[in-house]
Amino acid sequence: MKLLIALDALLREGSVSAAAASMGMQVSAMSRMLAQLREFYGDPLLERTGQGMRPTPFAEALRLEVRGLANDAEMLLARTPESAAALPWGSHHGPGSNSARAFSPHQAQHQTQPQATPLAPGSSAADRLAGEPSPQVIAERMALIDHASAPSLRLAKYIASIAAGPGRTRPLTQEEARDALGIVLRAEADPFQTGALLATMQFRGMTAVELAGFAQAVQQHAAGGSTAQTAQAAETAMADLNWPAYLSPRLRTVPWFLHAARLVAMAGHRVLVHGFGSNVASGILLQQAAEAGAIPVADSLEDARQALAQEGIAYLPVTAYCPQLAGLLALYPAFEMRTPVNTAVHVLNPGGASAVMLGAAQTSDRELFRTAAALTGCLDAAVTGANRDFAQVTPDRPTPVFRLINGGEARFTLPSTQASRMPVPAAFTQLEYWLAVWTGAARDELAEAAIVKTAALALMTLRQAPEEDFSACLEDAAALWRNRPRQLRPAGADAASLRKP
Repeated sequence: MKLLIALDALLREGSVSAAAASMGMQVSAMSRMLAQLREFYGDPLLERTGQGMRPTPFAEALRLEVRGLANDAEMLLARTPESAAALPWGSHHGPGSNSARAFSPHQAQHQTQPQATPLAPGSSAADRLAGEPSPQVIAERMALIDHASAPSLRLAKYIASIAAGPGRTRPLTQEEARDALGIVLRAEADPFQTGALLATMQFRGMTAVELAGFAQAVQQHAAGGSTAQTAQAAETAMADLNWPAYLSPRLRTVPWFLHAARLVAMAGHRVLVHGFGSNVASGILLQQAAEAGAIPVADSLEDARQALAQEGIAYLPVTAYCPQLAGLLALYPAFEMRTPVNTAVHVLNPGGASAVMLGAAQTSDRELFRTAAALTGCLDAAVTGANRDFAQVTPDRPTPVFRLINGGEARFTLPSTQASRMPVPAAFTQLEYWLAVWTGAARDELAEAAIVKTAALALMTLRQAPEEDFSACLEDAAALWRNRPRQLRPAGADAASLRKP
């Protein structure tokens, strides 16, 4: 019982020291209890991130039951002979009864202690404000809002759940997160609610469960709002490999990964690249690069399906896939910061692929993306640590990779490669140089190593290959690079073929 109450405090506070303080314990004692809980459940339960301790999906699944058990224990410990006698006959059955839940520890405390004088030292806000609702009343009011309530009421409940303050806040479940973003995408939310939801979640930090719920909301909205259509799309996957690429304007990395994606498509796999953005530093637009590199640019999800069937690769701009999502991504100037939507787009899977290539700069985000990918149905994933915008190996330094292999977790580091970095000749723009490396008009050892090693990692992911098979995948990727077609078809030829009646 004490371990479960400690777990409740840890989940509530998100910090070992804060949980220890709330229970009047030493930090070392709380750390030992967390270690016992981890050993008992066989799960980390809480993982350290840049924004504090983040619960694992398993811990999130336990949260509500643990909170209920801890609440019952608190009520029993707060009971006194005087308070029990004051209860109506037959109301003091057990901690799980409705009447017992209606009697809060706050009420028991104030039946046995004199009321504090208003504004007296030590009096609380609840003491000073006669109309202040108790936590129990707030909880009962929240419980009346269910899936049948108006969208604005449901969204208000979700906002209150994540922003209620210390001891009362909690992350959203996957279904709640899906419903919350769905309300926003359908324009059923007040603009103030949208801002409150996004800002609060960004400040607190997203959980993998919430990211998965957001991704499901986008996919359901893009499918016309039908859960059945979303499920049908997942059953009839149109892509083998999902490769999101959402570029920051400040990113300086050239998207060599697009060449790697073409190599993977040459190997017979269907690769769907989706995203948006421009690299201001290099002047490369993703759509412009796709068109110049003879990668079909789809105007819709159905266009992408046709392109994948014909060419084995397609680029799907977010504006074509879900315009409402593009509008949310465009809120950056209004907030001057990223929002949870900027993070959730990386776990979108428009083509229903079972494998995904992801990029995440922070270790905590690699864990987050890998778990979220698994929750959205991906069995195989590679999350690289090169940058946060797309998956691409950085060959001149070790690249950490967090993997899913048929649903199981693994981790390894790609060693660095000795390769020369070539400056872009003055005669080339960045885009022209990017193309020249493919055609062979320019040689760049470092760029070619990035392309080949990234393609090898993608092949490794698709094949569910263990770490020791990376060398074989690297040889296959190198062969694909040597045998690539040097001549590119005119830009726009693929797009035109998609629009044939």
